[in-house]
Amino acid sequence: MNVKFELHTVDGAARAGILHTPYGSVPTPVFMPVATQGSVKTVTPQELRSLGATLLLGNAYHLYLHGLETVRDLGGLSRFMGWDGPTLTDSGGFQAYSLSGRAKITDDGIEFRSHIDGSRHMFTPRQVIDYQERLGADIIMSFDQCLAYTDDKDAVQNAMERTHRWAEICREAHSRDDQALFGIVQGGMFQDLREESATYLKGLDFPGYAIGGLAVGEPKSVMYPLVEYTAGLLPEDKPRYLMGVGSPEDLVHCVARGVDMFDCALPTRVARNGTLFTRRGRLDIRSAAFRGSGSPVEDGCDCYTCTHFTAGYLNHLFKAKELLSLRLATIHNLRFVMRLMADMRAAIAEGSFDLFASEFLDGYSPADEEARLEQGRIWLASRSRGD
Repeated sequence: MNVKFELHTVDGAARAGILHTPYGSVPTPVFMPVATQGSVKTVTPQELRSLGATLLLGNAYHLYLHGLETVRDLGGLSRFMGWDGPTLTDSGGFQAYSLSGRAKITDDGIEFRSHIDGSRHMFTPRQVIDYQERLGADIIMSFDQCLAYTDDKDAVQNAMERTHRWAEICREAHSRDDQALFGIVQGGMFQDLREESATYLKGLDFPGYAIGGLAVGEPKSVMYPLVEYTAGLLPEDKPRYLMGVGSPEDLVHCVARGVDMFDCALPTRVARNGTLFTRRGRLDIRSAAFRGSGSPVEDGCDCYTCTHFTAGYLNHLFKAKELLSLRLATIHNLRFVMRLMADMRAAIAEGSFDLFASEFLDGYSPADEEARLEQGRIWLASRSRGD
């Protein structure tokens, strides 16, 4: 196995380590920008590297619909998109959840209609492993079934048991030694099912484990305890990946609870809508309050946007609907998240993570809970389209 994890420092439950892959080493905790269809929207791979990105996520569902053979024939996902670092691919199980009415789930797999042309397709556990092996990512994911957080326990248990059966098939089908296959813990909002799932998947001895089925609309008062509980069930010497989480406060809360890896389209998606991250919280750069402002988006930010342009200029670009607005806002949000991850790694190494987390969270005003849930609903719709 050419993918290995070294745990270097533990500070409380927070962890810092190195994930070694054939395409390079990744310091953890790490945030993965989402390159759903082989690109992170509006920015180049070279810009991503300069922003501090070390690991990108692509999605097997979307890449499958656009042509797996092209990606394989052009050297695999990293070379295909001109990225000189490691990649991870999601198997497509989450898309079944976000596709809702266009997908039918059976014990054999997921039958769905393409959001592009309505054509019918079938994903089975063996097929998604074959597809991800062709894509050639360093880390690939088992096939799983994700449910809404409001589903009842019987439905969640059935989905979890199906996920376990699929995980066994994925483990058997996986043949590439240069890729690491991660298992995905399910179990919804139920601690006993989370424990059952983690125990079962640990028995399959995956080289890493993801926490799935969270950040799907549940309140944070529900999500955080389940993240902490589930992370605590997983092996200490293997990476822990919380899928679909990317708001700044969530990253801090969940690193504090023992998570090593994150991905989410939120930083780039909200950037394109004019929402920018700062240490005080999110701001809407389209607001009249920024018209004519001669200050950067955030004092002390070292991103290209803040060191070259004013908040007043960004306000103008968004009002004028200039494409540059999307790039500059995305650059700022990604750099903000990458700096946050680097600061957390440094605090863990220094043994001061609790102090860092409390100072950050005391100064940061998170988005309104109802607004966040509405954004989540929009995000789920956008994921099914590949936005």
